[in-house]
Amino acid sequence: MDFPVPIDDRYFEDYLPGSVFEYGTATVSEGDIIDFGRRFDPQPFHTTPAAAARGPFGGLIASGWHTASLVMRLFVDHYLSKVASLGSPGVDELRWTRPVRPGDSLRIRVSILDARRSRSKPDRGIVWTLVEVLNQNQEVVMSLKAMNLLRCRVASGER
Repeated sequence: MDFPVPIDDRYFEDYLPGSVFEYGTATVSEGDIIDFGRRFDPQPFHTTPAAAARGPFGGLIASGWHTASLVMRLFVDHYLSKVASLGSPGVDELRWTRPVRPGDSLRIRVSILDARRSRSKPDRGIVWTLVEVLNQNQEVVMSLKAMNLLRCRVASGER
């Protein structure tokens, strides 16, 4: 199931609380894990397969920040409006619940928790979304609560 309007015509009013959508996939390769780890999170369990095998996870795992960047790509490509997005004041409750390993295929399940029109700026609203990241085994590997500011199709009081 997807939104009734395409991503390039999606506005605040289209983000209805209670809606749930799934999008993906992004497959994680060993090379991508090592490259990201070397550049941004150079811990041995992200960069060196032999050291990772002796480490706390029993093998190479993706940095949580690598997973978050893959999730952001899926979120932008499939969920976040291309015409109404006004940025984000942040995320809450970011959790990495299972390691992401080479060969894992990730997808996102987004659940719209709440949507409220701004009282001070009637041309926009804020949408709260639970984003769950699932691997090929249907296991949640990461979750977060996103907040997004979105332009309204029609400002409050206009017709």
